[in-house]
Amino acid sequence: MHNRANRHAQQVLTVAQGRSQLAGPAADSSVARSWLRCLQQHNLDPVQNMAPAVIEHARMLERREELQQVLEIANNEMNSLHRQLAGSGHAVLLTDAHGVILNCVTEQAEKRSFEQAGLWLGADWSEACEGTNGIGTCLVERQPLTIHQNEHFRSRHTGLTCSASPVFDPHGNLLAVLDVSSVRHDVSRQSQFHTMALVNLSAKAIEGCHFLRSYEGEWLLRFHAQAEYIGQFSEALLAFDSDGRVRAVNQGAINLLGLSRKQLLGRTLVEVFDCHLDDLLSRASPQPSASWPLYTQRGQLLFAMLRGQPRRRVHALGTVALATPGLCLADPALQGAFRRALRVYERDVPLLIGGETGTGKEAFAKALHHVSSRGGKPFVALNCAAIPESLIESELFGYRGGSFTGARKEGMRGKLQQADGGTLFLDEIGDMPLAMQTRLLRVLEERQVEPIGGEPQAIDVRVISASHRDLNQRVASREFRQDLFYRLNGLEFELPPLRERSDKPALLDFLLAEEARGQPVRLDDDAREALLAYAWPGNVRQLRNVLRTLCALCEQGVITYAELPAPMRQAQPLQAHLLTVKPNQLGDAERQALRVVLEAQHWHISRAAEHLGISRNTLYRKLRKHGITRFDERP
Repeated sequence: MHNRANRHAQQVLTVAQGRSQLAGPAADSSVARSWLRCLQQHNLDPVQNMAPAVIEHARMLERREELQQVLEIANNEMNSLHRQLAGSGHAVLLTDAHGVILNCVTEQAEKRSFEQAGLWLGADWSEACEGTNGIGTCLVERQPLTIHQNEHFRSRHTGLTCSASPVFDPHGNLLAVLDVSSVRHDVSRQSQFHTMALVNLSAKAIEGCHFLRSYEGEWLLRFHAQAEYIGQFSEALLAFDSDGRVRAVNQGAINLLGLSRKQLLGRTLVEVFDCHLDDLLSRASPQPSASWPLYTQRGQLLFAMLRGQPRRRVHALGTVALATPGLCLADPALQGAFRRALRVYERDVPLLIGGETGTGKEAFAKALHHVSSRGGKPFVALNCAAIPESLIESELFGYRGGSFTGARKEGMRGKLQQADGGTLFLDEIGDMPLAMQTRLLRVLEERQVEPIGGEPQAIDVRVISASHRDLNQRVASREFRQDLFYRLNGLEFELPPLRERSDKPALLDFLLAEEARGQPVRLDDDAREALLAYAWPGNVRQLRNVLRTLCALCEQGVITYAELPAPMRQAQPLQAHLLTVKPNQLGDAERQALRVVLEAQHWHISRAAEHLGISRNTLYRKLRKHGITRFDERP
């Protein structure tokens, strides 16, 4: 026994002296790293023959209390795991994040053997105390591993074989270690592959159940790339709040989405998935049993279930709320356009949206889709101006695998097929090549799409088109087919440029809140007035980009005038636009606008000033200028 201990100590020292082993206990890199830590950091002696330290009973009870929920969950898993290993002489152990054993499941007849090996309740098996071992080294390496007999650092433990797997909490912190240990001398390392797999599965089951319990009563998304794996140990779990902000994710979600925990926490679901929050919440169930397809913003297809109380989606045919998904509709003209567009969309009438670049045509179309009866179906956008002419056919119609050189083996579903059952948004339709216009017209007439090299397939798609070009002019110049123009133009309307919108203050607040992403950010009065006065040639897109930059640079929670980009500070905003307007017309328009806002706010000066985006002093000055009082007569 003494000679065996000395031989083992010599192996340990060989590794410490930098002579790596290609075979033997230290061939495993995790074992070699651990042996070096034991010698260099923990100052342990491999031949020291002391039993593991056991913490006081009262302290062990305190630690069990801290992990009560985990212990309750783990108890069933540990008993089930022990039954699966029946007759093999195993002890199933659960420790806390410090390596202290808090629960042990073993046969009563084998209990004494494991206690002699030091596997007691309350025993400290951290690497700093006991050297290389399944529990302690798993805590340090943060990954599943097996420490087989001579791989242990201390000679005293070379009769043990331990397979351990970490258990993490919903925030990625190490919570516990699940371990299966054997004192049998005839256990080979190869025989532990099966044991290690079972331990890892059980640890993941404990982890998943703890995640579900930690967010009981809250919104919890369960998803996987394959529907049948939802509910299994490899499923992805994501908890979020009522605003759709991610609160916690498990490793499965991190792996599937290809984003780190830091990148996911605090982000909204709509930034991660191609969905709208109201649509997602309407699919919730207290006990979901059926999955449904969910696309990520990168186009990855997943299958999901949502646990929670379903929230009904409000249909917008009657009254259009100002908080229409992703869209500010405080402008009465824009509200009216939205109502009309929704009515005809629900009758399967194609829509054609005009307007300057950046006015929010896609946001308008997406909002229409989300509040319609097709809100839970795909919304697929194609920018006809952004795709090379040689690729637009395959993008729009798709192709069968191997149908041309360079084609994917599995083929590709085109945008029309992807939008089946939902909405296809064709942005910059005026830039679509004439040959594609002919094929698109046939698809819309026949309700069938024929992929390149494939067979015709029936589709059910509603189409919304948009363009900043004058399509009538392009029809006249024979650059756009007249028959396709009439087919797409069921209802045509124009989105106003930002400089002409009456809801600029509300839109500014809406976009600032979106870009602040939950952070308390506000504009001071001068900055606010400058942004509201600026002409915004790039429209809503330009305003959003400016606010995004300002929010990113804001450190004190207040954006000041001095922080605005030079064009907003130096230009004489709107002057050129207003040169043709007579002064008395401007005065009458401002007077009328002030009256409308004051009456809508029941003459509450603070609220009216906030709605207008100006200070109370500025509002009082304007009221005196126009001679407006609460009881003045209307013209």
